[in-house]
Amino acid sequence: MTTTRREQDRAAHAVGIDTRSRWLVLLLGVCVLSGCANEENLRKSKGFYQEGVARLSSDQQQAYVSFQKAVKLNPDNKEAHYGLGHIYSSQGRFKLAEESFREAIRIDGDYAEANTYLGQVLANQDRWKEAIAAYRQALSNPLYPTPDLARFHLGKALMHEGDLQGAMEVLEDATTVTPPNVPPAMLQLELARVYHKLGFDVRAREALAKVSNLDKGGEQAAAAQELLGQLKP
Repeated sequence: MTTTRREQDRAAHAVGIDTRSRWLVLLLGVCVLSGCANEENLRKSKGFYQEGVARLSSDQQQAYVSFQKAVKLNPDNKEAHYGLGHIYSSQGRFKLAEESFREAIRIDGDYAEANTYLGQVLANQDRWKEAIAAYRQALSNPLYPTPDLARFHLGKALMHEGDLQGAMEVLEDATTVTPPNVPPAMLQLELARVYHKLGFDVRAREALAKVSNLDKGGEQAAAAQELLGQLKP
């Protein structure tokens, strides 16, 4: 039996559809398997991050290795980048710390903790204006659970840059956070320094009295006594 050209075209078209269907099924299968692999990588990355946190206080080198593995498996693991930044910062490797924190912030622009730590790293490099911007970015997140940390460091940075009024305001705001995340004696000591620079010696004395009560016999109390000697009688 002979077939017409039209029948041959229809048969060829059917074969083409069948072939494409098989490729589509195969492609979907690959995508599914890839998705499973990605989920596995995410799970392992989270595990390595948790391992790094657990080792951080006892074996920083092993913690570093764990954070590196976490990042390799999931480059978008912002917490692992933060962990690496913390290690670099503690070692005084501020450029590498900055890169890690900026990568964490790239992944999550609302990562307030990373912005605050980035500000400290920038301040350690005498890049005060950039540090101030980082602290303010951290405070722009209304869900930031420890805003007094950013305010404390922002107050110190503003004082360094000569904005004493701004420093006083943010440090006073920091005292309203409960429970506090900055040691209250440390915060009151910075407030006393700002008050003194502004000429508010009565307020400075009040703040220094709080420091002495909060840190009896401690380093902050000793600094408070030293500053007290500089105040007007």
